[in-house]
Amino acid sequence: MTTEPAARTATGRGLTTGTLVAGLLAVCLAQIGLAIPATLNGLFQSDLRPVGSQLTWISDAFLLPVAVLELTFGLLGDLFGRKRLLVGGASLLAVGELVSATASGIHQLWAGQALAGLGAAALFPTSLAILAAGTTSPAQRARVIAMWAALLSTGGFLAPLLGGITATYGSWRWSFVVVTAIAAASAAVSALFAVNSSAPGGRSLDVAGQLTIGLGLFSLLYAIIQGPTDGWASPSIVIAFVLAAVFLAAFVLAEKRAKSPLLRLDLFRNRAFAVASVVAVVGMFAFLGTAYAVSIRLGPVQDQAPMRTALAFVLLNGITLVMLPLTERLLTTAAPGLLLGAGLLLIAAGDYWAATLPITDSTFTSLILPLGLVGLGFAITVSSITATAVNTVPVHLAGMASATTNLLRDFGFTLGPAVIGAVALSRAANNFSNSLHDSALPAALKGAGTAVLEEGGPLAVNGASTASPKLADLHPLALDALGHGYSIGFIVCGSAALLSALLALITLHSRTIPHADPTER
Repeated sequence: MTTEPAARTATGRGLTTGTLVAGLLAVCLAQIGLAIPATLNGLFQSDLRPVGSQLTWISDAFLLPVAVLELTFGLLGDLFGRKRLLVGGASLLAVGELVSATASGIHQLWAGQALAGLGAAALFPTSLAILAAGTTSPAQRARVIAMWAALLSTGGFLAPLLGGITATYGSWRWSFVVVTAIAAASAAVSALFAVNSSAPGGRSLDVAGQLTIGLGLFSLLYAIIQGPTDGWASPSIVIAFVLAAVFLAAFVLAEKRAKSPLLRLDLFRNRAFAVASVVAVVGMFAFLGTAYAVSIRLGPVQDQAPMRTALAFVLLNGITLVMLPLTERLLTTAAPGLLLGAGLLLIAAGDYWAATLPITDSTFTSLILPLGLVGLGFAITVSSITATAVNTVPVHLAGMASATTNLLRDFGFTLGPAVIGAVALSRAANNFSNSLHDSALPAALKGAGTAVLEEGGPLAVNGASTASPKLADLHPLALDALGHGYSIGFIVCGSAALLSALLALITLHSRTIPHADPTER
């Protein structure tokens, strides 16, 4: 979600009320669309019966277009007009959510979420750019950016409540229907009331950069997500990793040669910015990996009610909204690097605590404190990531630094479900297989358990053993294996947050904002 300064509206009318409402509604919509599937994983598992890594792909089908395309959509808005992208992005998100609501199988749900993700990729950068373009002073721009961030947080807060309520009193499909209606309203408000703006001067599309980074990231995520299902040494996974390396190397070469690069690689020559970028990726991976592990623990594994999952996500996301005034004040009085380190330490503490909770403990009170720590840490971290990165580069590169950091942050979000799903399911499958082999269960039941494991993975065994009395004796083994697997997932997230915190505290402790080098152009 780029915060690069934009030109004023072409009409010179400044920021109108219609444009303000349209931009704020658009970013809230995009965040609702991004956050809502995680609250419904348990219902997806019981209704659509995904096997292996198919459940992970539901979240990443939405996240991948956002991570890969938001910089390009920001550029398209600059070139061809931001109002068009607001209307088009909301319309595409509406279509994607409608496709998801009518899904008869997992593949249609993937397609719907991918379409919705494309729409969100247009809305995130364009909503902020069209608001910033209408401001007439730095103070007004600061207020508008704060309002945009508040509506982003509001979307993250509303999504789990919407998912929990509609799923409890209707169906998971109604969650997508409601988002479709919000998207249609957003498109209408933008079409009727938003004032168009653009900033085409000196901008051009970086086709080679977009193609190579898109193919590279998709190949990487495919290998990570499918590794536990296909086997890490299988030809498809090895080829995917090789393709990821080739395309990402090609992306670096393309950016070095591009006249208007998608990503300015020279920013990474600044050691502090490079460190801040690593922290952004790894720290956000830790947070969304935690959120994904929580959604699987409460949903497909423990089969708890959707509202219970929704309340967990309110803890993870809602604190950001409540803390917003305080975090904004802290950013003006404390070093952003120090805040970033502190926030990541809180995430690490919450994750390590969550890892100690036995999978047989289904009480919500056990989760309140660990998830509260993660949510508090995220509130501090997400508010300071961009400020930390921007403060490590010369002033004239602040806009590009912010946009680059947002790209890396969203890539970290995308990695969360992919990596934690892969780690947890791999460990759970190994543990279940070993426990089944060492158990005193009848040979026929062992054979049935092995067959279900090979066909659908440990989540499928857990679901089948709950539903079928004939397989009931497999349930304790499956539950224990999944509990251990996702505890490892929490530990991985906590360790990633801890390492990022130490890196931030050691290298990003300065309050000083660098000044532009007068020799630079």
